[in-house]
Amino acid sequence: MCDVAFLLLTFFILTAKLRVEDPLHVDIPASSITQVVPDDNLATITVGQGKIFFGVEGTDIRKALLEEMGKKYNIPFSQEEINRFAVIPTFGVPMGSLKQFIALDEEQRKTFPSPGIPNDTTNNNELVNWIHEARLVNANLHNKDLRVAIKGNAPEEYPAYKKVVDILQQQGVNKFSLITTLKGQ
Repeated sequence: MCDVAFLLLTFFILTAKLRVEDPLHVDIPASSITQVVPDDNLATITVGQGKIFFGVEGTDIRKALLEEMGKKYNIPFSQEEINRFAVIPTFGVPMGSLKQFIALDEEQRKTFPSPGIPNDTTNNNELVNWIHEARLVNANLHNKDLRVAIKGNAPEEYPAYKKVVDILQQQGVNKFSLITTLKGQ
């Protein structure tokens, strides 16, 4: 009986997915409906404190995504930088600061000043490009549509959410998830 218990324990430990720490504290709103967020083919947009962070699941997608964004902005990334970026779950820095951000270790990234991904609708909207390229890369690699989830502060102002939703709708993404917590927790 002990062997079975240890085999089960080992199975659950080895198959469990580690919880990724959020780039900033997000007080998500409560909901009474439960639907599990998928583990793959998912892009997460975190909105909070006037900043927007972006993350996508899958190291292969992150590698290809960084290469495509490098081509788009004429920023060459070395293979080492691409490999380091592949293990970063979320980020919130402009393309101009991305090389510096990638060069830091995990602890230094937590203290790195992250102004969020630029999303100005008139001049510099890097968020549009990140979402667009992530969708294309995911479709090319996995032949599936990329699902999008928005995670944000409960007290965050409406215009911040509206800006993200408008960006998604411009790209024809009208179905997305809002990450919430259960009421009473």
